[in-house]
Amino acid sequence: MRLGSGAFAASCVAIEVIGFAIFIRGFFPAPVRSSARPEHGVETPAPEPVAGASSNWTKLPSPLFSKVVIVLIDALRDDFVFGSKGVKYMPYTTYLVEKGASHSFVAEAKPPTVTMPRIKALMTGSLPGFVDVIRNLNSPVLLEDNVIRQAKAAGKRMIFYGDETWLKLFPKHFVEYDGTTSFFVSDYVEEREILSPSLLVLCGDHGMSETGSHGASSTEEVSTPLILISSAFERKPGDIRHPKHVQQTDLAATLAIGLGLPIPKDSVGSLLFPVIEGKPMREQLRFLHLNTLQLSKLLQENVPSYEKDPGFEQFKMAERLHGNWVKLHLEENHSDILLGLGTKVLRQYLGALKTLSLALSTQVAHYDIYSMAVGTVMVLEVLTLFLLSTPHVLCRKAELDVPLMSPVFSLLFYLIFLVLSAIHVLVCTSSESSCYLCSLPWLAVGGVMVLVSALLCAIVSALIRMVIDGTLLKKSAAYPSSGWSEVDVLLLLGTVGHVLSLGASSFVEEEHQTWYFLVNTLCLTLSQETCRSYFVGDDCEPQHRFRVEQGCVDILACTLKDSTSYNTPKPDRTRKGVSLSEGQGSCKWWTVLASPWLVLVCCRLLRSLNQTGVQGAHRPDLSHWLTSSDHKVQLSGLAALSLAVIFMLVQNGCSLVSKAALALGLLGVFCYRAATGIVLFPWQPDNKGISKGIIEARFVYVFVLGILFTGTKDLLKAQVIATDFKAKTVGLWEIHSGLVLLAALLLRPHNLPVLAFSLLIQTIMTTFIWKPLRHGAAEITVMHYWFGQAFFYFQGNSNNIATIDISAGFVGLDTYMEVPATFLTVFGTYVGPVLWASHLVHFLSSEESNGSALSRACFCYALICSVPVAAYIVLVTSLRYHLFIWSVFSPKLLYEGMHLLITAALCAVFTATDQTRHTRA
Repeated sequence: MRLGSGAFAASCVAIEVIGFAIFIRGFFPAPVRSSARPEHGVETPAPEPVAGASSNWTKLPSPLFSKVVIVLIDALRDDFVFGSKGVKYMPYTTYLVEKGASHSFVAEAKPPTVTMPRIKALMTGSLPGFVDVIRNLNSPVLLEDNVIRQAKAAGKRMIFYGDETWLKLFPKHFVEYDGTTSFFVSDYVEEREILSPSLLVLCGDHGMSETGSHGASSTEEVSTPLILISSAFERKPGDIRHPKHVQQTDLAATLAIGLGLPIPKDSVGSLLFPVIEGKPMREQLRFLHLNTLQLSKLLQENVPSYEKDPGFEQFKMAERLHGNWVKLHLEENHSDILLGLGTKVLRQYLGALKTLSLALSTQVAHYDIYSMAVGTVMVLEVLTLFLLSTPHVLCRKAELDVPLMSPVFSLLFYLIFLVLSAIHVLVCTSSESSCYLCSLPWLAVGGVMVLVSALLCAIVSALIRMVIDGTLLKKSAAYPSSGWSEVDVLLLLGTVGHVLSLGASSFVEEEHQTWYFLVNTLCLTLSQETCRSYFVGDDCEPQHRFRVEQGCVDILACTLKDSTSYNTPKPDRTRKGVSLSEGQGSCKWWTVLASPWLVLVCCRLLRSLNQTGVQGAHRPDLSHWLTSSDHKVQLSGLAALSLAVIFMLVQNGCSLVSKAALALGLLGVFCYRAATGIVLFPWQPDNKGISKGIIEARFVYVFVLGILFTGTKDLLKAQVIATDFKAKTVGLWEIHSGLVLLAALLLRPHNLPVLAFSLLIQTIMTTFIWKPLRHGAAEITVMHYWFGQAFFYFQGNSNNIATIDISAGFVGLDTYMEVPATFLTVFGTYVGPVLWASHLVHFLSSEESNGSALSRACFCYALICSVPVAAYIVLVTSLRYHLFIWSVFSPKLLYEGMHLLITAALCAVFTATDQTRHTRA
């Protein structure tokens, strides 16, 4: 089957997305869960253990507290309460901690440190999955067993005031509520004296880094205060102790015990013992038994070999000793033997609680190896097929024969399919395995196996064809040496070097430094190339400017060296080259020589705008200076200047109608930011009447949609009218302009210079580098990819989830809508790669004489994105027990997955645009 290289690349990336999704599902395991469904009524507690007698205590002891008030402060860090800041800003709380009737702890929050997963951990006692960070944008109803549900089932009356996330997690649970984004409490008074004391819980859902962000796993982000205040606790005058470190999941079990409720079934936390240490020994042992019994049941349902677990053995020993103690207690034996045995049982229970809780918490590191292996095989097969197809795409034609029919009807295909089916049955029937693929319908699993088998057969067919053609055995006589230019070598080594750097956690955390170095080195290399082209002359002209289509030296050379050039007819083979003076057209020689240095200066300025990464995120930068309230005038001026520059750089290729829409849209962007109070109007310096800016933002959306519609109409017109090449060029530029306008709306005002510099560099590179030097499609594609990645970090992003600007998903929305909010957030995060890819489509499509350029560029773009993805999933598989697997490597894995999904969408756009050219041809 003959396919264009663009369509082939788009199909391969789509398969790669499926494989990556399967790998992700296996890599992020399902959290520890109980198979028992939550009951509608109050559950009957387990009886007290006895030895040879029946206990008269089959019910829970009386609740410790009659009412509980939980004060949860968003992003409250532990040193805000226990440190010097607490003494200064929270003096009364500090007094209660040091001398009042309270117990203080430092509760550790597991990553991701965002609101919704942490609320789930506090109320269920379970460890939410890492992928819950994505669902944080839209909090679904919490179906797991939790303290709030148990309290409602017990007839407790609950009132809520605060963040509406709670109302989404627990709908119809509160008899009175008011969900807001922020609230203020001016004062409170104590309740009337009742039989049982009340409990006040002061805690945070997560902490924050020094820069005010959160989401990752730094000490500042995971350390939160947990203070329990009640008249039931003994006062400790003058007793200043360092707070004990506990887990955030311990609160759910403590609240359940304190209110006389069953502990949530999925809880992996242990009771905070200081809360009950003032109670009689029998009640203490009863509470500890209920907690360890619940954890042991959860262990039995999630660990096949639970009987050999040290925590389970400790629990059984403690239960036996507890039964003996109850027997002595019922015999009214009050001797020292009873006290000593009770103390021993107490220690045994506490040890079992600690061991069981740790064993269940570490269950999150149990991976679905089968799903990971299947996903990895699919991704590696796609990458292998890409590499084997490279010579045919870049060195010969922009089309290739994909061996689809022969593998499907070959004996090898059926043999592979049968072997995979047998492996699947063997894995799924194993008693000690719980795999995602095993839970899927056979039809879905069969489709995955068909893909794996067909890809393997296609790889074998491609290898056989290459051996028959002699591609792997000999070199073309036309190229006795590789003839690589410095740019070719840099692009290859830089790409490979970046992939290798992903194996180190420090390089992942500071990946922006890698891309900054690569684009700066690229600018220096281009400067050397322009100088050589101008001063040396034709005799030493780089070979990539007058290539002939006679094949390439090898696969790696084909990746960067193709036969497509720009603004140049097919050269006469008797000539040695084309000088820079001939290729630069109307460009002055000094502008060409100075352009790489100008790009280098722009990149250096952008590095000073946003500090990112881990090592330098706390350092002062221009964005912090601009966003401070003292420099609002400077921010307003810079935003206005950036919008003006954006208009000047974009409007040149648009139609008259689109120019007007662009101008009004950019004006609306400034009005939107002024309405929200971030920037100032010249005639309204005090920013009176600050609003959400919903009307202004929707005003801009209208122009964005209008420009995109105009560009799409011109593209369709180019498909119908074969000779209307200009309509296609204008249409692509208008689509690019619409995306630029949308980016200007979503980016914060201090990041508008990033967008302006991006467009400026695109203009400089197009006018003074790519056209005069006539680089090939593969080289230009790799350069666009590099700059897109660099601008991803220039706008302040990193491989830390905390740097995602979620506010972009709420621009122009008065209520949360999942689909628009997700799209806007993703686009606002990946503005750099998307805009550079859209510019690449327009640039390659604007050259009428090179029909295969866009198809080859699509192939190169897909290939250069597939290499780091394939390498990274192999790396994280091998490093899955690394110390930083959840804090460093896992967030990067999510970024790679989203980037791959965006690449698939971009390849579809590449292919659709290329079909316009084929239709016209």
